[in-house]
Amino acid sequence: MPEAIRFEGVERSYGRQRVLTGVTFNVRAGEYVGLVGVNGAGKTTLIKGMLDLGEIDRGHIEIFGVSHRDWRARGRLAFLPEQFSPPYYARGEDFLRFMAAMHERPYAGSERDAVLAALDLDPAALAKPVRTLSKGMSQKLGLAATLLSGRPLFVLDEPMSGLDPKARALFKQHLLERRQRQGQAIFFSTHLLSDVESLCDRIVILHGGAPRFVGTPHDCCTNFGVADLEQAYLRCVGP
Repeated sequence: MPEAIRFEGVERSYGRQRVLTGVTFNVRAGEYVGLVGVNGAGKTTLIKGMLDLGEIDRGHIEIFGVSHRDWRARGRLAFLPEQFSPPYYARGEDFLRFMAAMHERPYAGSERDAVLAALDLDPAALAKPVRTLSKGMSQKLGLAATLLSGRPLFVLDEPMSGLDPKARALFKQHLLERRQRQGQAIFFSTHLLSDVESLCDRIVILHGGAPRFVGTPHDCCTNFGVADLEQAYLRCVGP
């Protein structure tokens, strides 16, 4: 299967602190991969490096076979950062229309309605200025823009942050259905192992600046001799 992302020997240090050490793994086209690790493990540093929003000291990253340093590589992905904040002066509707135009995609229609329903996002709320929206509502707005982008790769940093239980459940259901219909690849960081277990083809456990485990959630449990992913994760990262 072709690769959506390839990390090869990626390293990054801040002064004497080594944050990433020889990170090597891939994300295949159409695959869902979850990146997990303790706070400070280097997840966001790795994602920023891939997007050329942060430097890497050594190694190579490719997006659909194109170097991450080539701006054209990023034309095939949609990114939602962990600290997402839409323009405070716009209405939600204005923001989604603008992002659809940026991605050269239609905005109105059944796809828009399906995405709003999948996020439990009331269309009436889109008439409100973004500055009046809660953290959860703003996150839904960012996710909606990402899902409507039509890109073959979504890169999401803590995408469930701020979502209420209903929205989380509907969003996960939508992603599972979307994988069957459209085949986009999703690479996302998370602290929620239950989301990885229910959504992901593979899990990458980043610890000490390097992948400690790369494989299916089931294989992770088997490898560490336990029945659930939480216990496997604890054994992987140690005390």
